[in-house]
Amino acid sequence: MFERALLKCLPSSRGIRTMNTATQLSDMTTAKVETAYESDGGPAKHRIGLVALDSDVATERDFQAMLPSDSVFYTSRIHCFNPITIENLKKLGPQVSAATELLIPGQRLDVIAYSCTSGTVALGYDEIARQVRSGGRPDIEVVTPINSALKAMEQLGVRKISLLTPYVDSVNQAMRAFIEKHGVKVLNMGSFCLDDDKEMAELTPDAIHRAAIEVCADEADALFISCTAIRAVEIIERTEQVLGKPVLSAIQTLFWQAIRATGYTAPIEGYGTLMRQ
Repeated sequence: MFERALLKCLPSSRGIRTMNTATQLSDMTTAKVETAYESDGGPAKHRIGLVALDSDVATERDFQAMLPSDSVFYTSRIHCFNPITIENLKKLGPQVSAATELLIPGQRLDVIAYSCTSGTVALGYDEIARQVRSGGRPDIEVVTPINSALKAMEQLGVRKISLLTPYVDSVNQAMRAFIEKHGVKVLNMGSFCLDDDKEMAELTPDAIHRAAIEVCADEADALFISCTAIRAVEIIERTEQVLGKPVLSAIQTLFWQAIRATGYTAPIEGYGTLMRQ
């Protein structure tokens, strides 16, 4: 009804020449703006590239929570194979180079973080770093969760840990061997004993908090919560308050080393002792 009323108000087009829109547009040219400008090299002073698993719902979320205002990260993904076994984790490696190539090609990155703890244990840091650098970033610094965790332990003077994971025992044993090979004693291990990364992602933070308290031995210097699939970052601060010792998680340590590699040095509050280092 409104449309009919509106039509009655419009003048008759009889005798009026109709404008040809196509002709009008073809006669239009683009005016170059006179506004002076300069390039600033793109957004953010501190830039992280992130290679995550396609099933990962935690790393980006937790990176964003800890991210300083003058920093940014860009993500590329690789396919994850279930069940989570050492054999399937080794299949991740050949995908890393292609994923790296898709991280803002030709633009600056300060560091690339590979977000799979057990995947690094399965293949070794050197192979992950080789795959990343072969993706068009030959000189980039590469950080991984397990190596970042070991660096964090060194920073905090940690020599003995309790280990909490979501993995099955075969993966836990490989994790333990990797950590002890680098000079840190694993006093005990506790796990949710899962082999599906989707189920790992669905573990609630409260469950992780309770398990952390259950697993951490009194004589441990720190607790390490492995796996970037699980949402452990948000419970670190309150778990430290209960345990009275540092709590490290895979995503937290990965972000810590990555953001420090960009040149950012200020403490980051709310995510445990490590992030204040």
